[in-house]
Amino acid sequence: MTLLSQNIADQLLQIKAIQLNPQNPYTWASGLRSPIYCDNRQILSFPEARKHVIFALARVSSEFADVDAIAGVATAGIPWGAYVADRLDLPYCYVRSKPKDHGLKNLIEGKIPTGSNVVVVEDLVSTGGSSFEAIEALKVEGMTIAGVVCIFHYGFAQTLQKFAENKVECKSLTNFSILLERSLHSQYISGDDFTKLKSWNLNPKAWSDQFQSSL
Repeated sequence: MTLLSQNIADQLLQIKAIQLNPQNPYTWASGLRSPIYCDNRQILSFPEARKHVIFALARVSSEFADVDAIAGVATAGIPWGAYVADRLDLPYCYVRSKPKDHGLKNLIEGKIPTGSNVVVVEDLVSTGGSSFEAIEALKVEGMTIAGVVCIFHYGFAQTLQKFAENKVECKSLTNFSILLERSLHSQYISGDDFTKLKSWNLNPKAWSDQFQSSL
């Protein structure tokens, strides 16, 4: 997966699905300041990159044993899950972040047989919160979880520990560490930027607090 992971990282940088800016960090919804911004929805607009990502997601998903169905996580994971299910010729559903507030008030959209072994597809994994909300919703409906697949993983230590403790395998096409190496290799960032970004990844809140205090 190393060469594939490097190629995916290169493409995410080229189409600006991921942007790095340690000097003028972005503000996340949580209020934290971050030197990285990831929007994998951008991939949908680039056919060549989209094709590579779909191929890779399907390949990684098929590595899990006895997969019966695919579930996308709303909203950004919905198209990727659908692409993977189509390529693997498997049933598909997607999981909402909360039940629909009208009609049938569904939390899960689609019909997957009870007892199905499901691969959960995300566009990216940061804290793992949305992944585990989807996993819980699927388990309530009688599904088992084969694993989680995502395009990009931040690789936060607490997130990795959370997956390990819950015995859920999470496979990513590429991750923060690989992205950082490719960014330095292509001279997208400087050595100083590399150090700052690595420091952020070890403790995002402390990094954000320090940046805020320096303003």
